[in-house]
Amino acid sequence: MGTNGSTMLEPLRQGLPPLDPAAVSDAASCALPARYEAVREARQFTRRTLDQWDIGERFDDVCLVVSELVTNALRHALPADTPRGCEQEPPVRLHLMRWTTRLVCAVRDPSHDSPVARETDDFSAESGRGLFLVDSFTDSWGWHPLAGTLSGKVVWALFRLPPPAAAATTE
Repeated sequence: MGTNGSTMLEPLRQGLPPLDPAAVSDAASCALPARYEAVREARQFTRRTLDQWDIGERFDDVCLVVSELVTNALRHALPADTPRGCEQEPPVRLHLMRWTTRLVCAVRDPSHDSPVARETDDFSAESGRGLFLVDSFTDSWGWHPLAGTLSGKVVWALFRLPPPAAAATTE
């Protein structure tokens, strides 16, 4: 994540106690190529990471959100002329960050356009419900443009985690 970590996390302060980027308990990220198989790769990466962090019980909700965010980045945020399946620098990156009681999933892409939640009453439609699902399964989500040397944006989703068992029993 480098030096842009604090910039990337700034919008997470909306209505929540501040998150100190230096206090991240765990962080992991992976580059995702411009091909739809990358959604499966993102899910596998998320599974391994959450299991490693002993929060695998949150996998279903987190995986759904990761799938939607990565799919949206691949479908809507890449320029039309982006070579699909090419081995160039991957244009999308998934970041997972965990604090004691919060997990943040963030997807970075090269677009400066804001994500658009489509209003739809047709829940049987093939597409258009992604951000509705993200909103339904997370405690908070948002996006912001990147600053500094990185261009594009980050779309993030926050999940509250139960306090660790040891801390809960001592309080």
